[in-house]
Amino acid sequence: MAVAAQARVIERAPIPTRPRRTATLPGLAVAAAVALIGYGVNQLASPVSPMIVAILLGVGVRSLGGYREWMRPGLTFAAKGLLRAGIVLLGLQLVAADILDLGIGPIAVVVVSVAAAWLVTRWVGRRLGLRPATALLVATGVSICGASAVIGMNEVADGEEEDVVTAIGVVTVLGTLCLLLIPGLGLLFGLDHTLIGLWAGASIHEVGQVVAVGGAIGAAALATAVVVKLCRVALLAPLVALVAAGRRRTSTPTADGQRSRPPVLPWFVVGFLVAMALRSTGVLPHGLVTMVSAVAGLLLAAAMFAVGTSVDLRTVTRSSGRALATGAAGTVVLATASLGGLLLVGAGS
Repeated sequence: MAVAAQARVIERAPIPTRPRRTATLPGLAVAAAVALIGYGVNQLASPVSPMIVAILLGVGVRSLGGYREWMRPGLTFAAKGLLRAGIVLLGLQLVAADILDLGIGPIAVVVVSVAAAWLVTRWVGRRLGLRPATALLVATGVSICGASAVIGMNEVADGEEEDVVTAIGVVTVLGTLCLLLIPGLGLLFGLDHTLIGLWAGASIHEVGQVVAVGGAIGAAALATAVVVKLCRVALLAPLVALVAAGRRRTSTPTADGQRSRPPVLPWFVVGFLVAMALRSTGVLPHGLVTMVSAVAGLLLAAAMFAVGTSVDLRTVTRSSGRALATGAAGTVVLATASLGGLLLVGAGS
């Protein structure tokens, strides 16, 4: 009888099923809507990145109690899948020939100043007691390309959501200050417009901010500013690869004696490089590139909203002062080294 009763219970028990893919749709729809809001704000104020708008809205939703459990599957997918796809599509913004046309001198200045800023920022972060992941993300955002670099590096840094939000907040504040200061300082120093454009591209954090500065100064400044900035963006792939290789060497064994080894070149970095190579062939129509660049921005904005909804604002606030000081040190090094180097190699008209 007992066996028969047990059999009836088992028979009535529901059969476990895999989560339906449709479960991700509501959360994805919310993330997509927020990404469109960020894009709209960007159209009204070009220096404001859609990603910044999205992550702030995500933090606000979590802090004000707007987060709902039904959002979780879609936002989880957005924070990973959409993020990596957006990084791959960023590669379509880069044309190798445009970067090479800068000449060996300016390229060398960009590489050296980025390396110096990245190393100094990480060192200052350690001295100020920042979490290693936070220092790494701030250093990458300051030296490479703002929020995009932060989220790209976090794929191998394994930082918490709070680390990402803190780093993005730092590069946003400092990038805005550079947006205001660099043009004025350039004119005060008597630099020509082309050299100001080179300096802006080498020292300002967000692509949109660089475009705003270059456009305000003139056509010559805009062209050089954007190309130099994209040269910095191109350094994201080798930098992520170097960090991933370092993490492989220093990985600690798990409980079963195995080592957790991230790939030397994560697949999204490979995709980024392939996209850059494809764009460099010149076979892609300009209209398609423009459209795909907009799609990349929307994907990254949706991912940033997802990241923001999982952030505890109190944790971010506790480390924001030290993180801002860390980023400021790196920003000063980047701006000083890049301007000194450009003057040394005789860049500008």
